[in-house]
Amino acid sequence: MPTPKPLHTRLFEWLSPLVFLSSNPLSLLGVVAVTTATVLWVFLLPTLFEHDTSNPYIGIPAFLLLPAVFIGGLILIPVGIMLRRRSRRRQGLDVAGITTLTLESPQLRRLLSFIAVASVANVIIVSQWGYSAVNYMGTPSFCGLTCHTVMQPEYSAYVNSPHSHVACEQCHIGAGASWFVRSKLSGVGQVFAVALNNYPRPIASPVENLRPSRETCEQCHWPARFTGDQLLVRTSYGVDDQNQPASTVLEMKVGGQAWNGSVGIHGVHGTEGVAYTATDGHRQVIPQVTYTAPDGKVTVYNSTSAKATAADLAHGEKRTMDCVDCHNRPTHAFQLPERAVDGAMGQGQISPSLPYIKREAVAALRRNYPDRDTAGREIATYLDTFYRTNYPLVISANAAGVKNASNAVQAIYLRNVFPEMKITWGTYVNNLGHTDFPGCFRCHDGDHVSADGRSIPNDCSTCHNLIAVEEKDPKILSGLGITPGAFKGPQ
Repeated sequence: MPTPKPLHTRLFEWLSPLVFLSSNPLSLLGVVAVTTATVLWVFLLPTLFEHDTSNPYIGIPAFLLLPAVFIGGLILIPVGIMLRRRSRRRQGLDVAGITTLTLESPQLRRLLSFIAVASVANVIIVSQWGYSAVNYMGTPSFCGLTCHTVMQPEYSAYVNSPHSHVACEQCHIGAGASWFVRSKLSGVGQVFAVALNNYPRPIASPVENLRPSRETCEQCHWPARFTGDQLLVRTSYGVDDQNQPASTVLEMKVGGQAWNGSVGIHGVHGTEGVAYTATDGHRQVIPQVTYTAPDGKVTVYNSTSAKATAADLAHGEKRTMDCVDCHNRPTHAFQLPERAVDGAMGQGQISPSLPYIKREAVAALRRNYPDRDTAGREIATYLDTFYRTNYPLVISANAAGVKNASNAVQAIYLRNVFPEMKITWGTYVNNLGHTDFPGCFRCHDGDHVSADGRSIPNDCSTCHNLIAVEEKDPKILSGLGITPGAFKGPQ
């Protein structure tokens, strides 16, 4: 019976392929890189997962840098071997530098075993890292905070939106591999733009390359569903010392698919019969609208005010209408100062009992500030100075109210204005409605006329019924037990 080999001898024989692979400096560096990354993966990542990982930057070393070190090390090992072989060949030395390996030699079997085990381990590690990296790059914190200055405006709007718990990729990518690959390829160019500091300011709305809403929005929303009429209340406050509230109450004809066919605002959904041509990059100038009736009849409406030549129409963007033509900023919405202050007052963040607070808050917001830090300080100083100078009794009796109002006004500014990205009030157009921007009136302006003299209707009752317009105490609200400012309805 043969004498068993000592443990250190068996261990050396088993590790001999690794010794062979690392017998040159470059391959040795690769082995060190792979080993280091693997050890960190085994011991560091569980620690990360056990603690708070909300920091947007902690995933960069965990999911991006470590895999890069690991894969880089794997590449260095064969590169080092090739360079070593080339060097020995130039010197006229034995290429292998060890005993010639044959199929019968135990060295070759150990080498193949080592390569097989290492390959399986590498595939497992790289797969786990790849999966984790993909998931990490789809998180809102990565999308919104890692590129801090670039995406801070969009992230700020996102966290204050109804979709704040929806992952970015669900809307911007959606399901399927093709759009995932397309988005990641696009992201490579964006990474270089950020690194080279040559990205546009402000970031343009991606209206041209968004995935169709039927493949994203409608995975959760169903526009064809019959919603019927819904109540919408908007309360605005006056610029007098009493900040008098006035409410507009609308009965919105949301509609959908009813027993008698498509009705209401959402009644256009499903027909795929409305198309338009826009001649600007923001889809605000629409000189031509085409409607295809269910029976196939086509009617073309041309604008009499936004006249376009045949060349303009030929080079314009031709598009079939869908959700985002009206809901173009469902998550990344920016407010105008008047509307934002009205909302804060209605929610009690700014007390309407403060004299002229609506007027002064809007004035403070409308001032020009070089940066956001300066804005925060000067807005607070502006409001504090106004009340100390004109209403000292208010300061003494309600200092907390003035302070809360100041904080709310600062928050409005910081949520909507980003001087370093050249984003100010009204930079991003919101097409929902027609009070702050043209919105509906891009087409429903009464100026789009067909060859037979018909026009796209712009009558108010097309989309809503006006129940009350800028009334102090609308009877319908008191009848329903609703306090003006406390109810807004669908947005």
